[in-house]
Amino acid sequence: MSDLTPLHALGEFGLIRRLQQKITLRQPGTVLGIGDDAAILAPTAGQEVVMTTDLLVEGVHFDLSFCPLKHLGYKAVAVNVSDIAAMNALPTQLVLGLAVPSRFSVEAIEELYEGVRLACEAYNVDLVGGDTTSTRTGLTLAVTVLGEAPAGQAVRRSGGKPTDLLCVSGDLGGAYMGLQVLEREKQVFLADPEAQPELDNYEYVVQRQLRPEARLDVVHELRELGLTPTSMIDVSDGLASEVMHLCAASGTGARVFTDNIPVANPTLEAAAEFNLDPLTCALNGGEDYELLFTLPVTAYEKIKNHPDITIIGHLTDKEDAVSLVTKAGQAVPLQAQGWKAF
Repeated sequence: MSDLTPLHALGEFGLIRRLQQKITLRQPGTVLGIGDDAAILAPTAGQEVVMTTDLLVEGVHFDLSFCPLKHLGYKAVAVNVSDIAAMNALPTQLVLGLAVPSRFSVEAIEELYEGVRLACEAYNVDLVGGDTTSTRTGLTLAVTVLGEAPAGQAVRRSGGKPTDLLCVSGDLGGAYMGLQVLEREKQVFLADPEAQPELDNYEYVVQRQLRPEARLDVVHELRELGLTPTSMIDVSDGLASEVMHLCAASGTGARVFTDNIPVANPTLEAAAEFNLDPLTCALNGGEDYELLFTLPVTAYEKIKNHPDITIIGHLTDKEDAVSLVTKAGQAVPLQAQGWKAF
């Protein structure tokens, strides 16, 4: 007999009470969390409030055959916190909506919420409410996150100016290569259920796919340097798409230099094994959740030697379009071929 608890044994409110026991509130602006008809929040004076929401749908955004529930819970929070970071803000509270098929046990949902809890702890966010329901389709998570930025310092996509430096945090293409590795191992398993996954040599790229991190550290570091980006966006749909979004909102063109696009060695090695162009992975792969942002040229001295920020190009006049400059110095139109929702 299975030791797992079916969801109907607790019911919706019993499940909520059980999950609520492990929730810790950290934010001074959280007056009341889970347990009433609505949370009560008291935003800090002198702060702008920002809000984002995201859906993760089984079979569209994640595959439970290779995505552990704890990692899924963590990622669901991280990808939303990344949007808050892209506004130059810090996250404060979140709500989580969950549609759960009957095949899941109470323990499985607890595992999912453990990932959510760990992410809330890592990013100093309070889980203050949400909703749960049954579904006849796949597992679905809906996450909404609130954040705060000092008044006047929330950064939009639309503030970039010609000559601004175009910068990106971290490295790109790793999450896409991690997905390729996981999809390959899934096919091996489907062909031979006795086969064991071979992931030891792909830890970096697999981690980038299954458990990405929002770059709140970059937000903090820019503030410590006394720098406020003129525009910013997170890299969720591929670098090319995000550059295009930034330029469209700011009314500018851009020049992106291929030699400057940061790709980590494990990503290069995996791309070579799969016979893929690492530059294409970086430009169009998506799910890296790094920050793409612009700074005035006067910031150059402060960031030129930063170990985790790379200047990949600069903005131009709108008439110059958005170009990718090759190693040979040839400028070609940048094309966005990243994730499309429909």
